[in-house]
Amino acid sequence: MKSAFETLRRDFGGDIIEPGGAEYESASRSVLVEGSPACVLRPKSVEDVQAAVGFAAGAGLALSVRGGGHGFPGFGTNDGGVVIDLGKLAAVEVIDAERHLVRIGGGATWGEVAAALAPHGLAISSGDTKSVGVGGLTLSGGIGWKVRKYGLALDNLVAVHLVTADGEVVRASAADNPELFWALRGGGGNFGIVTAFEFAAHPTTDVFHGRITFPAAEAATVLQGWADYLRTAPEELTSIANMANPFAGGPEAPVEIHIVFDSDDPGLAEKALDPIRHLGTVIVDEVALTPASDLLVDGMTPPPGIQLVTRSAFVDKDSVSEVLEILADVGTTAGTPVISVRSVGGAVSRVPDDATAYAHRQAELMFVTTTVGPKPALDAARPGLDAIWGRLAPHVSGAYANFLATATEEDVAAVYPPETYRRLAAVKRQYDPGNLFAGNHNVRPQ
Repeated sequence: MKSAFETLRRDFGGDIIEPGGAEYESASRSVLVEGSPACVLRPKSVEDVQAAVGFAAGAGLALSVRGGGHGFPGFGTNDGGVVIDLGKLAAVEVIDAERHLVRIGGGATWGEVAAALAPHGLAISSGDTKSVGVGGLTLSGGIGWKVRKYGLALDNLVAVHLVTADGEVVRASAADNPELFWALRGGGGNFGIVTAFEFAAHPTTDVFHGRITFPAAEAATVLQGWADYLRTAPEELTSIANMANPFAGGPEAPVEIHIVFDSDDPGLAEKALDPIRHLGTVIVDEVALTPASDLLVDGMTPPPGIQLVTRSAFVDKDSVSEVLEILADVGTTAGTPVISVRSVGGAVSRVPDDATAYAHRQAELMFVTTTVGPKPALDAARPGLDAIWGRLAPHVSGAYANFLATATEEDVAAVYPPETYRRLAAVKRQYDPGNLFAGNHNVRPQ
């Protein structure tokens, strides 16, 4: 270990943060999970990332890679290992204005990307939170506010620059290392550290954005009508239905239909949103023209001792009615978790099922349950939550890796169906045979 540290200090040009240092307390934790790593390394260059990977591999320490640090299972930190924090590799650059190609550093957040692209009139369909990292969101999917028109964030990837377990720098694209490129688009952080992404952005106008709310008593009819309409709605419309907001009454909270209509044409927006406004008794209607760069909200770091438990699943067309009926019942009953249902389909479903390692192309909906509180409260709530998921189990499939609080073998099997997993494991064996990059929904080398 001493020799490895000496080599690190010689070769590493970034910041080395160790226990007892002034920055350690904040640097040791991810956004949602506390940790106590042996050191946190903040590289300033690709060469620094190579040195950091070599140090972790040589020292035999557990390795965590942090982009935005929002992973619910706490992938961005550990106890006793090494954390490589990519926050200083966050440049955003338009490298081809004609083709709208953008290079983004592996440690950038989506808020930084939106701000940098706004002056160019460009956007990339991403998540909904400014401080979420580009890397974590993209490598496992990327269900964002323009998902039905432009697909997942990973569908807009053109190339990736990766530091592998042996310290090599590899470019992956449709032409360069195509099997690795396939695996990176959905396979999470299993194959190395992405130091730069190249995306094809799209020109954007302002968009119509906001929420329309309905009484909780109308949840069943509103949710079903919403899902039915989205099957024929313009793909410019992406929408999320939220229930049981604890700050608005929990089980008595209104059903919130959040929307983005990707156009600045008020006539088209009115026509697209009118069917939603007629789903039930409108309580609030605050949809307004909004800069595309303002779609993302600020993230929140929970107070000490407060944890979030998320579970997710996908819903195919044939099961939509049954799932929404259960969620409407659950969401208006005491003890409900927070429920969020996201529309997908559209551009996502037009990509061939095996074109990327994201394996849930034909789902109409993805939904998430979230429970929040100190550990004793979460433990007490677990039997009720398990009962809810027991009701849902016959009607749902898979899981969305970005909304899972755990990384069990069952979770990994839900994220990656057998054939996808086998193919990923073969790529893993080529690029990370020793499973150095195990702090993720881990695919073991074949």
